[in-house]
Amino acid sequence: MKAFRDVTSEDSDMLFEWRNKPEVSAYMYTDHAITRSEHDAWFSRMADNQTRRYWILVVDGRDVGLVNLADIDMHDQRCSWAFYIAESELRGRGVGAFAEFEALRYVFEELKLNKLCCEVLGFNAAVQKMHGRFGFTHEGTLRQHRIKNGEFHDVEVFGMLRDEWEQNRNELEADLKRKRVFE
Repeated sequence: MKAFRDVTSEDSDMLFEWRNKPEVSAYMYTDHAITRSEHDAWFSRMADNQTRRYWILVVDGRDVGLVNLADIDMHDQRCSWAFYIAESELRGRGVGAFAEFEALRYVFEELKLNKLCCEVLGFNAAVQKMHGRFGFTHEGTLRQHRIKNGEFHDVEVFGMLRDEWEQNRNELEADLKRKRVFE
C-alpha cells in the first residue's frame, strides 16, 4: 500500500538524513552536504510557507521519500513539483509512478490549478522518461543552468496542463492499476 502523509515536526531528522544521502543528493540542485543549521532553517521555512506543500511518501507503512509542491500560485493557477525516493531498493518498482499520479491528481482535481511544472537535471534520463510517459510536455532546456560536482549541467523543463491531465487521466490510472502500482 502506498500513500502520502503530511510532513510533521518529527520528520526533521529523517529528512535531514535523506537529503544528504548520495543517491538522493545526486539529483538535487544542492551541491554540497547540507549542514544541520541549513536543514533546520529550511525545515522551519517549510512549515510557514503557504506557497509550498510537503508530504512523506509511505509504502507498506514505511516512510520512503518526499513529495512537494512549490510556487503554488492561485492567481496564475500553476505550481511546480518534485519528489525523491530515499530508499534505493524501491526505485523502479512503481513508487515514483504512484507519486507522480497522486501529485497530478492533487494539483488538478483538488487545487484545481491549470498547470503543473517541473525541472529535471539533464542527466536524469529515468525521471525525464517517466514525465514523458505521464504526458508532460518538454517545454525547453535551460542550458548549463546548474553546477553539480564542479560541472555545468542542463536543466530540462516540463509542464502539463489541466486539459491534458483530463484527457489522459483514466488511461493513466488504468495502466497503473494493471501494473499494480496502487497496491
